[in-house]
Amino acid sequence: MKLLVVLLPLLGLALCDPTVYFSEKFEDDSFESRWIPSESKGADAGKFVLSAGKFYGDAEKDKGIQTSQDAKFYGLSAKFDKFSNEGKTLVIQFTVKHEQNIDCGGGYAKIFSSDLNPKEMHGESPYNIMFGPDICGPGTKKVHVIFSYKGKNLLTKKDIRCKDDVYTHLYTLILRADNTYEVKIDNEKVESGELEADWDFLAPKKIKDPEAKKPEDWDERENIDDPEDTKPEDWDKPEHIADPDAKKPDDWDDDMDGEWEPPMIDNPEYQGEWKPKQIDNPAYKGKWIHPEIDNPDYVADDKLYLYEDFGAIGFDLWQVKSGTIFDNILITDDEDYAKEQGQETWGKTKDAEKEMKDKQDEEERKQREEEEAKRKEEEGEDAEEGDEDDMGEIDEDEDEEPEEEGDIDHDEL
Repeated sequence: MKLLVVLLPLLGLALCDPTVYFSEKFEDDSFESRWIPSESKGADAGKFVLSAGKFYGDAEKDKGIQTSQDAKFYGLSAKFDKFSNEGKTLVIQFTVKHEQNIDCGGGYAKIFSSDLNPKEMHGESPYNIMFGPDICGPGTKKVHVIFSYKGKNLLTKKDIRCKDDVYTHLYTLILRADNTYEVKIDNEKVESGELEADWDFLAPKKIKDPEAKKPEDWDERENIDDPEDTKPEDWDKPEHIADPDAKKPDDWDDDMDGEWEPPMIDNPEYQGEWKPKQIDNPAYKGKWIHPEIDNPDYVADDKLYLYEDFGAIGFDLWQVKSGTIFDNILITDDEDYAKEQGQETWGKTKDAEKEMKDKQDEEERKQREEEEAKRKEEEGEDAEEGDEDDMGEIDEDEDEEPEEEGDIDHDEL
């Protein structure tokens, strides 16, 4: 009995072990044997290179694949053993670092079925899920969460804002078998809810009754004109009148200038358009609400989360300014394991990464200040040399000695 008591907890631990469907940390160049570039864009395709970037927390652990050419399409994918998430939680997680302070470009991943042809992957290749940040100008800074359902790609109805700085960030999508989801950034929840509510997977449960119509005598006017209110007899005054203080100029010639007319001014007695005062409408029935009925096209689906075939992950992107680094990719069925892995990777190097960037920024600031000081010093020296040159110029007339008052011009004698 004691042996059984000891074995049961161990058995429970074994049953709870996470399933890792895919993991990639881009530790060295060997990733090139696992990841296949798409050939669909030809000469317009950009190249991913292995790099930790210009600043990092750990020179080795922070290596990832980096977009290396501006204004290019990027297509790269890797395949893994086919699986289904039926009855299970699905977690998709990776880090994104927009080191270049991106102005327009994607940072998302696509999860495909096992029949993807990596060399032919392109923007129209069918996928199951698209997830990750997308930035383009000040108007688009969002996290895409797109699900494919019955041949249609469905965008979330919610606006999930992504990070738009230059540091590494951890993005996590959790898809649960109870048809709920959660989005995390840096291991913190930023959005969650129900799939049916936040995406248009299904037709609406209720629709407006096509047979219902607002009654013709239905009065929605909350206020009406007072029928007993009448316009005062002295109300109507012209908006503009002739200026009573104006006088015809003395030099005005009626024959030459035409008949003189005084200029017009605003009439101080003008009261505008008269309108009767408003009173409560005794016939008011409120706003008419169109009655709804059950939608005959609505069909419930308790497996919106389900995909029978996962088999590949890829990056299919366009970037104006290159420099984005992807790393620490994980696809698993365990939320806690994903959180731990995020903390072990991104969590352990994020502070050191920022410290390195801050140090670089400070060094660049000092260098700029030194260069500016040197420039001003050189400009000051040039100005002093110019002043000395001006002082060295002597007027030729000043070299001649002036005649004394006693001097006599002998020609005048």
